[in-house]
Amino acid sequence: MSSTANSPVRLYLMQVAALPPAGVPIVCYLIQTGDGKNILIDSGLPQNMPPMPDRPMPVMGKNVIEQLAQIGIQPTDIQLFVGTHFDGDHAGNNELFPNAEFIVQRAHYDAALTSPRFARSRSHWDQPTLHYRFVDGDTTLVPDVELIETSGHATGHQSVLVRLPETGSVLLTIDAVMEQSRFVADVQASPMDENETALCSSTRKLIDLAEKEHAALIVFGHDAEQWKTLRKLPEFYS
Repeated sequence: MSSTANSPVRLYLMQVAALPPAGVPIVCYLIQTGDGKNILIDSGLPQNMPPMPDRPMPVMGKNVIEQLAQIGIQPTDIQLFVGTHFDGDHAGNNELFPNAEFIVQRAHYDAALTSPRFARSRSHWDQPTLHYRFVDGDTTLVPDVELIETSGHATGHQSVLVRLPETGSVLLTIDAVMEQSRFVADVQASPMDENETALCSSTRKLIDLAEKEHAALIVFGHDAEQWKTLRKLPEFYS
């Protein structure tokens, strides 16, 4: 696979918490490029999370800050932050990365401003100190890192394609496809999904992309069984 100096060279997977009883993983990702950029994807749950009356409390692991510290990365070292969407398990620590440029689909940000769904996490993503760059649809972030617009779970949700020099193409579906069993064209929406028609369209889009890219690895957003088999920080994919 051809690459340039600013293409990705490492992909780290971080599990920051798990939801009982099945151990559903809450995750973040870090991409490092050949020219020294650190690109964080999502920030996990906040440490001081209030109880959720309709769900069991997660079992917290090392948070995103603690995990990054294991490989010598401080919050100020994150130059780019990809916000896939603003659910609390993905945006709970966004405010802790003061130097980052936050890359978010414009449609998602606009929808989140008036959506009760994202009010719970709003203090983490709606702050004047955060520097946003809005994108519209599929976008090349840096060479060999593609942001893929995948509405359905939420308006303006985005997945990420990472082309690595040794592993090859890795597709991070995030919450567009939460489990491998849902990676089918006729998928049905779960109670957590916003729009079934859009979800089906996005799933088909990701299936086609995985085939086109000959994806070496497809990482599903909350698949407890798959996560047992994956390399997790401090290990990485290269």
